[in-house]
Amino acid sequence: MAGSSSTDALVAGVDLATADVRVALVDGRGRVAARAQASLAPPHRPAPGISEQDARSWWPAVARALREAASGVTGPVVAVAVSATSGTVVLADARFEPVGPALLYDDGRVPATERWDWLLAQPDAATGAVAHAWHASDLIVGRLTGHPPPTDWGHALKTGYDPGEGRWTRPGGPAAALRPAEVLPPGSPAGTLSAAAAAATGLTEGCPVRLGTTDAGAAQLAAGADRPGRFVTVLGTTLVVKGASEDRIDDPASGIYSHRHPGGWWLPGGASNVGGGSLRAGFAEDDLGRLDREAARRGPAGVVCYPLVRPGERFPFACADACELWIGAPADAVERYRAVLEGVAFVERLGYERLATLGATATPPVRTAGGGSASAVWSSIRATVLGMPVARAPSADTAFGACVLAATGTLHGSLDAASDAMVPEPADPAEPVAADRDRMDDSYGRLVEAVRERGWVGWPA
Repeated sequence: MAGSSSTDALVAGVDLATADVRVALVDGRGRVAARAQASLAPPHRPAPGISEQDARSWWPAVARALREAASGVTGPVVAVAVSATSGTVVLADARFEPVGPALLYDDGRVPATERWDWLLAQPDAATGAVAHAWHASDLIVGRLTGHPPPTDWGHALKTGYDPGEGRWTRPGGPAAALRPAEVLPPGSPAGTLSAAAAAATGLTEGCPVRLGTTDAGAAQLAAGADRPGRFVTVLGTTLVVKGASEDRIDDPASGIYSHRHPGGWWLPGGASNVGGGSLRAGFAEDDLGRLDREAARRGPAGVVCYPLVRPGERFPFACADACELWIGAPADAVERYRAVLEGVAFVERLGYERLATLGATATPPVRTAGGGSASAVWSSIRATVLGMPVARAPSADTAFGACVLAATGTLHGSLDAASDAMVPEPADPAEPVAADRDRMDDSYGRLVEAVRERGWVGWPA
């Protein structure tokens, strides 16, 4: 556990991730008082397209992480909210115990809208007393409150709920009667902590439980990209662009879809298959620091790259046939490394340009988060390619974002007020390098021409 003791009132944010559970305790000014995490059962991925997990590990890990975090602070925890991976679903019995494995967000056997019905057809469900079809977050909220919870419209989006129409737009099949009966905005009250959950977590019985949202949505809130024009690029294993706009934007050809902000506007974005994983696939982890320094001295690459690790792209265009693309051959490892950094930045620019075409324009600076945002040379390259400053968001993680939602209506009167008080503004942005801009623009143009020639882009030029 990291952090320091606090006597101020605190809120708890739970991030139910894939490998572990992460918990943050934060006060009303955004100061982190404690953090803790607990491991989950490893995902079961025996073949391509299969991605499951033993969901029985979820609640014990959440309870353990909450108890550890709370043990190091003196201030009261006055609310808790839960966020989880988008599209992860599970069946549960009347005691809120999982029936069979959960399907994780990246399971490819059936679309997310059909996952509950697929699970209901499996032998585990046929022999069990299935009472609930839930998102991962619903299971944890149910264990916290002791009653079947409402769900939030962020988690429900992929399973067939339309937040614009305010209803489930997919028939739902056999699972329709088992899914949450009520869908509410993130940050809405979901109940209070039961006596059993209080004993398991170390929190106080009666503590308010509020709805979270998806992991990407919570990270977006934590980055402050929650008002029209504000955008964040999360540069982890993959590159994710998320932002806020006045109007809803859904464009399957470019992999863009919109969540709904509780304040009424929309949160468009998409996730590419390039990102930090493009570096880890081609370079040794312990060599990245040296390559970063040498790439900064070298300047723009003379070759151009679309650095896909495996076939298929989701954003800024949807194309199953897209694959790694090189225009020219790199002279050495440093140029190859620099070209990959630039290639990810080109994909980011193509995404922002597509969003702007559809009506969602980013206002500077672009916020950034994730492991890749720690690279100063990569941020400089991205700023030059984008033509605007790139500023690292200091608190852009899912658990912190869940804390902002937990503080809504408890420590603060609204989500906007919670965000204003708790989320720090990014500082010291990386600025575009004017001397490199023409060469970067030329390389970007070559890449765009190449993907269009191959027919990968499914939207108009």
